[in-house]
Parts: sequence; C-alpha cells; structure tokens
Amino acid sequence: MRSPGTGAVPAARPGGRRVPGFTGHRPVLIAVAHGSRDPRSAATMYSVVERIAAARPDLDVRLAFLDLSTPSVDLVVDAVAAEGHSHAIVVPLLLGSAFHARRDLPGLLAAARQRHPRLTLTQSDVLGPDPRLLLALRDRVIEQLTDAPVDRPRIGSGAQASALRPEPAEYPAGAMNRPAALATRSAGSNDPHALPERIGIAVAAVGSSSAAANEQTARIADRLGTLTGRPTEICFATTEPTVTEAIARLHARGADRILLAPWFLAPGLLTDRLLTAAPDVVHADTIGAHPLLAEVVLARYAAAATLPLELSA
Repeated sequence: MRSPGTGAVPAARPGGRRVPGFTGHRPVLIAVAHGSRDPRSAATMYSVVERIAAARPDLDVRLAFLDLSTPSVDLVVDAVAAEGHSHAIVVPLLLGSAFHARRDLPGLLAAARQRHPRLTLTQSDVLGPDPRLLLALRDRVIEQLTDAPVDRPRIGSGAQASALRPEPAEYPAGAMNRPAALATRSAGSNDPHALPERIGIAVAAVGSSSAAANEQTARIADRLGTLTGRPTEICFATTEPTVTEAIARLHARGADRILLAPWFLAPGLLTDRLLTAAPDVVHADTIGAHPLLAEVVLARYAAAATLPLELSA
C-alpha cells in the first residue's frame, strides 16, 4: 500500500474489465471530494473509493479533497506525476456542477499542468443528477423505513460483488430516532420494500445562490416522488425553502409522517444542521458508499477516457 499521503487505497487483486475505448496503460483515477471539517465525511469518501478499487482492481484509484481534508488535490497530483504516470482522469465527487466543478477544480488542474507538463489531466463530468443516484437515494429511504436491505445487482461478481455489499448504515448521534409507527409497512402489502402509507419525503440538499441550480435540484425531489409514489418537497440546508417549510408543505398535502432524504454523499455539518432543525422526523442515511455511486464514478471515468487527450504543454 502506498503512503496515505498519495490518496491511494489498498491495492486489490489483479484482473478486472477494460475501460471501454481505452487501450494500453490505464490512466490513474483521482476521485476528488469536497472535504469537510467533519471526519465522518472523509471516512465516507474513503469507503467510496475502496468500493471503486474493489470493483476495478485493474485501476490505480486515488482520493483527494478540494478543501478542509487531506490529501489535497495538489498533493495527490504531484505524487502521481512523481511516480511517472502520464495520464490521470479526475472525477469530481460532486452532485452539482457549481463553483467547485466549474472554477475551483479546473483552476487547480491548470496550475498542476504547469508544474507537470508531461502529465495529462482530464476532468470528467460531475456525478449528478444521474438516474442511478436517484435509485441509491430511494434505496436509503426504503432501508430506513422498512429495515429491509435493498438487493440490487452489484458491480462485478463473486469476490468483487461480496466486497461491494453495503455495510449497515451509521448515523450521527441522535439520528436513530426511528419511531415504531414509522416502521409500519403499508397495510395489506406483502412487499418488504413497500413504504408506509401517508408518509411524505423532504428531500434536503445543500442549496445554492443560483436559483437555476436550486430549480434543478428540486427536480430530484420530483423524480424521487415518482420512484416512491409518495409526496415530496425540496428543502435546502443553506437557503430557502427550509426543512421546516418543506415539512409544513408535506403536512398540508396530507402526509402525517415525514422522512428526510438527504441528497448528500456523506454526513457532515450540514446534515447535522438539518437534524437539529427537524429532530422529530426520521432522517435517512446519506448516499455514502452505495454500489450505484461506485458505478457512476466508473462511468464518468470511462467516458472521460474516450475523450481526446488534452495537451499538457
């Protein structure tokens, strides 16, 4: 195993599938997360890249952070260049294409290209809103309300598939408020994944200063409503509408019980803020190291690998 300072994860056994459209030595995959002062966030992101590495042991997978956590993007890129790699694909572990994806990360990579003219750095698209992530969010809702794990096809097979089975969800202190009434399944239903009747879902996201970005996120709530057959409302941790407003709207629409579904990859200060604002509702887990998140990351990597290489010099 490389030093943790390089962002590398433990090496997996040889083998795996070839990236579509790419031949020869595969580019390094650098997954770039936002970063947080909350250690749960970094721990979750490491779990995510471990799943990716287990699914594709033929790839060199690294993790870097934009801010607040280590290792930094600069440190990981410098390590990749020092090891003699000629190409790395940078996959932003971001749900939206806002400042970090459009300005912050491209600026860091432009500076890195100046430092390492022989290393080609290709930035992929962000993760969301990918339909597979909507399914992952739905899974978190189902798992929280029914205590029934969702059996989805995993990446790979055999030992690889075993490595990708989700571990039991972990919640921030105080988040295990799961009233028995909420765990009651729909009357007369034999489906272990059926959701309770008259439950509304508040989909919570970070929020943006851009009204257009918030409108796009609001569509996530609409799509989750279609997937679950339950009323949904959007709310934001940093702007309006607030979680309190979303809960009030759901009650007005006839929901007598509320679940909060966080459109977040990892727990942290903002998910705790939502918990504090709405302590009396059930909070589902974040998407976390869900197998479908690993699939989306690998899909972004594969798509970027087929792009014409950018000239570094």
